[in-house]
Amino acid sequence: MTEMVYGSMPSRTAEPVLPRWWRTIDKWTLTAVLMLFGIGLLLGLAASVPLAERNGLPSFYYVQRQAVFGGLALISIFVVSMMSPDMVRRLAIIGFGCSLLALLALPFVGTDFGKGAVRWISLGFVSLQPSEFLKPGFMVVIAWLMASSQDLNGPPGKLISFGLVVTVVLLLAFQPDFGQAMLVLFGWGVIYFVSGAPMILIVSVLALTSVGGVTAYNTSEHFARRIDGFLASDVDPRSQMGYATSAIQEGGFFGVGVGEGQVKWTLPDAHTDFIIAVAAEEYGLILVLAIISLYATVVVRSLFRLTRERDPFIRLAGTGLACVFGVQAMINMGVAVRLLPAKGMTLPFVSYGGSSVIAAGITVGMLLAMTRARPQGQMSDIFKRGR
Repeated sequence: MTEMVYGSMPSRTAEPVLPRWWRTIDKWTLTAVLMLFGIGLLLGLAASVPLAERNGLPSFYYVQRQAVFGGLALISIFVVSMMSPDMVRRLAIIGFGCSLLALLALPFVGTDFGKGAVRWISLGFVSLQPSEFLKPGFMVVIAWLMASSQDLNGPPGKLISFGLVVTVVLLLAFQPDFGQAMLVLFGWGVIYFVSGAPMILIVSVLALTSVGGVTAYNTSEHFARRIDGFLASDVDPRSQMGYATSAIQEGGFFGVGVGEGQVKWTLPDAHTDFIIAVAAEEYGLILVLAIISLYATVVVRSLFRLTRERDPFIRLAGTGLACVFGVQAMINMGVAVRLLPAKGMTLPFVSYGGSSVIAAGITVGMLLAMTRARPQGQMSDIFKRGR
């Protein structure tokens, strides 16, 4: 597949790798990601200290680990963003294959860490969550299949992608991890829609998803408990949702002050799933709006650059990566303000977690690689070649 990307910058022969990378990278997206990571460390200093004390660990144990994970994520961003789209595709195929094997192995070697869902593989000194690493590889592989199906005599990529998404969603649902399952299904739907899926198919998938949700509610106590808690008219003030709601209300516009928040002492997942509640309580609505703006910058900038992209694979892969990244952030914050039922999903680059941060780094690295400026001529060249 011809490699053509946004922009019409002149080719510079023998230009060193680093200057070329810096010249062609989307600096707004890169800056927004670095700021999100910095905010994550800032909030980790507040949210993780109580947890470290409860576990008998040094006060900044989790912050130090997050800094190490973040360093690995930044290296991932740097290395992956320097790759060509073809290299990104090869990396995605390998990563998706390894993650899929890890998902298959979870029932036998996985652990739930007392949270009721077998999502992690414990290596003793660190634990891995395969679903986090599966998402970026899955988006790129699906985009490759759908783009290939548009070629003359190409493979039935859309049909193969449907089989893959059904397999992945079922594996995630059996953990159970319905949040990640819905996120993967959403990413597949976005790529399918952009590639030109008929509306009847989109409606059919939505209908099947609804049926799956009803089935999960009737068969999974874990799923039903979260839905019932979300639909309840009153929130238990001693539940995670109750603590988070109270913290957000207490924070107001300017917050109660740095280090003055109380939710981090009572909320067990204050440093992961509900980190935005800590931000809202101590720093107020101002920081929350800043965080939302940074995520919006990554998504909007990427989609804007991709609208000028002529290569179907790059356009589809970049769109899927950007939308999944943004929607995951939206889901995490939506849960904290009770717009969505609890899903156990982290806030990319801000929440604590090695798998989450490193996988987010790979995702952004792939996205930056897809949106780099490369020479591709003018759109009129296509019509000239067709004559």
